[in-house]
Amino acid sequence: MQTILGASGQIGRELALSLRRDFTGSLRLVSRNPRTVNEDDELVSADLMDAGQTRAAVAGSEIVYMTAGLPIDSQIWVDRWPIMMRNVIEACAAHGAKLVYFDNTYMYPQTSVPQTEASPFQPNGPKGRAREEITLMLLDAMDQGRVDAVICRAPEFYGPGQTQSITNTTVIDSLLAGQPAKVFLRDDTLRTLIYTPDASRAMALLGNTPDAYGQTWHLPCDDNRLTYKQFVELAADVFGVDARYKVLKRWQLWLVSRFNKTIRETEELLPRYKTDNLFLSDKFKARFPDFPVTHYRQALVTIRDESAD
Repeated sequence: MQTILGASGQIGRELALSLRRDFTGSLRLVSRNPRTVNEDDELVSADLMDAGQTRAAVAGSEIVYMTAGLPIDSQIWVDRWPIMMRNVIEACAAHGAKLVYFDNTYMYPQTSVPQTEASPFQPNGPKGRAREEITLMLLDAMDQGRVDAVICRAPEFYGPGQTQSITNTTVIDSLLAGQPAKVFLRDDTLRTLIYTPDASRAMALLGNTPDAYGQTWHLPCDDNRLTYKQFVELAADVFGVDARYKVLKRWQLWLVSRFNKTIRETEELLPRYKTDNLFLSDKFKARFPDFPVTHYRQALVTIRDESAD
């Protein structure tokens, strides 16, 4: 039995497809309101804030994938992430289940220095500090031998369906709606983006590779990095719309953030938009040289076609 905690999000749903297709015939989907992805999925309703419900949801699992998400709200992250991670670690330890954790880069330095699995943690705000805390919590549990786990780290993502990211919200969704895209701070810095189906396929592969455990892995991205100017132009060409966009300056974002909580919650991430973002996935590509990484145009064609359905 392989179990996905937080199965209702885009990453969880795509992970369920990958696992069922390539690795397992027995899959349990766990969330507050789980929905079937594959017709024979086992659905379990559980709140990861509740230790008992989490332990019951994990029971009988060989591998557990932690893909749960929270609203982009600093206080919610500070209050809930440590409790959720502690409950998941304890549940996996109690049942002898392996843990595959989907991590992000909020705790990394927001500089142009290339990011590797050995990059230091230097969070720039409360959300980054919360992610640092729970990652260190898991690393400590791994070092103590309490849980056999693998950390799968991804940069900002983009993708089809209900993918929630800054790039989807400000660029892809706007262009698909015939509106100008919005770009934070600069349009000439290189971005590293990961396509959500690639992230899920890579996580499924790592979870089912015994020698991957006990390590952190950067999930694979297209090394042909684009600036937001190039990304907008490519997306507009694929979508058949004009490549219109606005670069939002720091003062404009500050002004909007006084009235828009979502924009306000992006403030701690803004430094990474002022410089090149170079997330390296060389370790994964060396270990899995045959893994197919989806290139930007191919991904955008899929996004376009799915949005038209």
